[in-house]
Amino acid sequence: MYSEEIEVRTGDRETVRDITGECRRFLDGAGSDDGLLHVFVPHATAGVAIIETGAGSDHDLLAQLRELLPADDRWSHRHGSPGHGRDHVLPALVAPSMSVPVLGGTMALGTWQSVCLVDTNGDNPARKVRLSLLAG
Repeated sequence: MYSEEIEVRTGDRETVRDITGECRRFLDGAGSDDGLLHVFVPHATAGVAIIETGAGSDHDLLAQLRELLPADDRWSHRHGSPGHGRDHVLPALVAPSMSVPVLGGTMALGTWQSVCLVDTNGDNPARKVRLSLLAG
């Protein structure tokens, strides 16, 4: 298995950050044509999603997460910034890992699909992402 950890700067605001380019660069160095790309975020307050970006879907996702997981004082988990407990619930809705088929050295994504890091926790401006290729 070929594996690498990258750092993704997410800043101090909730974000959907497209990491498709980073995944492609990783695959370029992997030396295998086919397999499964596994993307894993080793954080308790972030997840990964395959979603269209640039046409508003990323903003819609964040708006829906704000509605489902308001940043208020309802959460039992209370350290960090106000409403931070919601960030710890996020990975139950936006999983911290995913696998993408790789064929001929290229991710087999649909036309409008991108691999994205979803981070609602502004307390951590940088995230680690573990990329692993299970060669087939």
